[in-house]
Amino acid sequence: MSRADAPSVAQADSPAKSRWSRWKKPLTMLFFLALIVLLTMLAQRLEWNEVFDTLADFKVRTLIIASGVTLLSFLVYACFDLIGRTYIRQDLTWKQILPVGIISYAFNLNLSAWVGGIAMRYRLYSRLGVSKSNIAKILGLSLATNWIGYMLIAGAIFSSGLVRMPPGWKLSSDALQIVGVVLLLLSAGYLAACQFSKRREWAIRGVEIDLPSLRMAVLQLALGALNWSLMAAVIFTLLPSKLDYPLVLGVLLISAIAGVITHIPAGLGVLEAVFVALLQHEVSRGSLVAGLLAYRAIYFILPLLIALVMYLVVEAKAKSLRISKKPS
Repeated sequence: MSRADAPSVAQADSPAKSRWSRWKKPLTMLFFLALIVLLTMLAQRLEWNEVFDTLADFKVRTLIIASGVTLLSFLVYACFDLIGRTYIRQDLTWKQILPVGIISYAFNLNLSAWVGGIAMRYRLYSRLGVSKSNIAKILGLSLATNWIGYMLIAGAIFSSGLVRMPPGWKLSSDALQIVGVVLLLLSAGYLAACQFSKRREWAIRGVEIDLPSLRMAVLQLALGALNWSLMAAVIFTLLPSKLDYPLVLGVLLISAIAGVITHIPAGLGVLEAVFVALLQHEVSRGSLVAGLLAYRAIYFILPLLIALVMYLVVEAKAKSLRISKKPS
């Protein structure tokens, strides 16, 4: 395409973009109103005494196990950035990288990817002397690791038929199995591309992206799938024992997509709505909500408080280094 053709293409695209921009805000507001109505109906139908009694009956051992699995999950996620260190070929120690990964993940979970995944990483990695282009590469690799791992584990769970959709849902159980097969094929396609693709480099918005080796891609799939499995393990620990782990994992994977579509920080309300909708025939709503409230406290709020302290410590060290470098 010549440069002379570019304006005509932009003009052709502009009506569609303008129509979408006009409809985007009202559609988003309509969705949020529907979500508020759904949550209000859920709140009215809940036996809140059961929720509070279930929270009060949690054993200390259960909370310790859930906290331990949460710590392991955060460490696994921080290892995404260790892969990034190898990817950009920069000499950084694991002691420098792991805090960045943990802090970013905690802020990402609670305050959206723009705050945690992007802004926090840019600030912390720039203090370590990493260039903007390499920070973008780490971000991209971390994002790819998370969702490639998702495709692998979700593909296995969905295609197995372990998760059955309620009658009347637009997405049937058979359709979910087809989605699972497609996700597995996409995972296999990524591995095949990393092994056999002759073209290894792309430039997207000025950022050079290199296709990783097959070994690195396998590590991405393993760590990404492991982190999703650990997240489900935390919820599984806090929900009634009659629920099977693969079912809890499958429902979490479905709720994750719903959370991404809604763009609500921490998937607040979406996670609970999906779990109640899919599992209310297995256990009581009150026990589900109680377990999910405990999950939010252990996996979201507590790590955020710890990450905030870690961030303040990192900032204080950086400030002291700047002061020490000033001439006396």
